[in-house]
Amino acid sequence: MPVQKLEIEPFLALAAQHPVLDVRSPGEYLHAHIPGAHSFPLFTDDERRVVGTAYKQESREQAIKIGLDYFGPKMRRMVEEAEALTKGHSSKTVLVHCWRGGMRSAAIAWLLDLYGFKVCSLTGGYKRYRHWILAQFTRDWPFSVVGGFTGSGKTELLQQLAAHQATIDLEALASHKGSAFGNLGMPPQPSQEMFENKLGMALSAQKSATRIWLEDESQRIGDVNIPQPLWATIRQAPLFFVNIPFEERLQQVVNWYGKQDKEKMLHAIVRIRKRLGPLETKTAVNFLIEDNITESFRVLLKYYDKWYSKSLQSRPEPPTPHVFIDCLNVDPIRNAAELLQYVGPQTENPQHAER
Repeated sequence: MPVQKLEIEPFLALAAQHPVLDVRSPGEYLHAHIPGAHSFPLFTDDERRVVGTAYKQESREQAIKIGLDYFGPKMRRMVEEAEALTKGHSSKTVLVHCWRGGMRSAAIAWLLDLYGFKVCSLTGGYKRYRHWILAQFTRDWPFSVVGGFTGSGKTELLQQLAAHQATIDLEALASHKGSAFGNLGMPPQPSQEMFENKLGMALSAQKSATRIWLEDESQRIGDVNIPQPLWATIRQAPLFFVNIPFEERLQQVVNWYGKQDKEKMLHAIVRIRKRLGPLETKTAVNFLIEDNITESFRVLLKYYDKWYSKSLQSRPEPPTPHVFIDCLNVDPIRNAAELLQYVGPQTENPQHAER
């Protein structure tokens, strides 16, 4: 069966069922790739440089000859790797792509097709995929934003909302909780490009939703940024602010950060010393050194409350006014139920509510 060339939408639809083989070099894959794709390089990073140099300085034919020298000894191993990846699947179908849908993907597709796999290749390669990802950020998504001061349990609340309506967890995609302390207890952050890939895919998965819940975030989450067109759409979305008493939030913060590495927390405090102020920085550091986590984060929480209040005041007024919901404590199940009351008819005429 000849290799089937697919446009991006049908390619991604099949990717949910069959292995995607990214035949670019390991370095290209490591920087960013289609989420879920397997690294299946035709060339190592060094081999790719040699072939590329020959192409530019000598000729296309010479580059191909050098590439064949590298490719030949790897053929059997590649077939066996593809067999392992398709083991347990109902059909021996694989999806292949390189950077632009050129010679690298064509070579792997030829080999696997020759062996008996059903092979589909992506027209335009990863470059086409990136164009598609960036296009997701320009769509008019039906966002609703969960707001609240630090320690309000917004992430846990979002997880409860996911049982009822569409949600996207920006912090999970970014591997960061959004503050100077946001990397504590989190895996390493993806590259900006990989974050965009994960975010674009998450958005596309919710393309039929009539409402998508997000947590209120700054445009910058650790070392990655929410793309500007998407950020503009989020800023115009209605905000549902969960207002929880200070002491309840403080306990929530202490429960999380009390388990984290003290040295890393000290470095995080030092990073915000200019905005926190010399006295507050010294006080928070001293409390932390004395293992008084509660009092250290009492200082820090007041700082974050002040900055979040300023952010709220600078937020543009969307077509739907903000909704403020007073809650007694950090109870994600109950607070999600409270919030969901305001996505029906009452969202057309929101009012400050107390429960």
